[in-house]
Amino acid sequence: MKMKTGVTALVFAGLLAGCVAQPAKQAVPAQSCKADNQMEQTTLYFGLSRPAGKDITAQEWQQFVDTDVTPRFRDGLTVFDARGQWLGNDGKVAKEASKALMLIHGKDAGSESNIETLRTRYKTRFGQESVMRVDQPVCVQF
Repeated sequence: MKMKTGVTALVFAGLLAGCVAQPAKQAVPAQSCKADNQMEQTTLYFGLSRPAGKDITAQEWQQFVDTDVTPRFRDGLTVFDARGQWLGNDGKVAKEASKALMLIHGKDAGSESNIETLRTRYKTRFGQESVMRVDQPVCVQF
């Protein structure tokens, strides 16, 4: 029995040795961003499938960009082709072609209003349930 107790004590001591607190890692200093370079990045995701009917065409998408997006964000924008998928209410994975629109802008009421107008107009015009929006602060240099 003493043999088992000794082995058990060694195993237990070995396990406890793994629980010793490790020294804290040094924090990596955050990149500094001058006030003039602080902006907001908003990426909007637009599905190109209508709930009923034909998919949104390249011409319809470009018309939306030309008439609704560009006048509100004249400084520039970027559009990416994307493939989206999500779990539907019916438990099935739905997939569709999408467009991602990246905007770099100031964090101000005008930009906020313009972004929400784009989301609302797209949903209304093309019968969409939603336009996903992702925001994050960015440090921009030109």
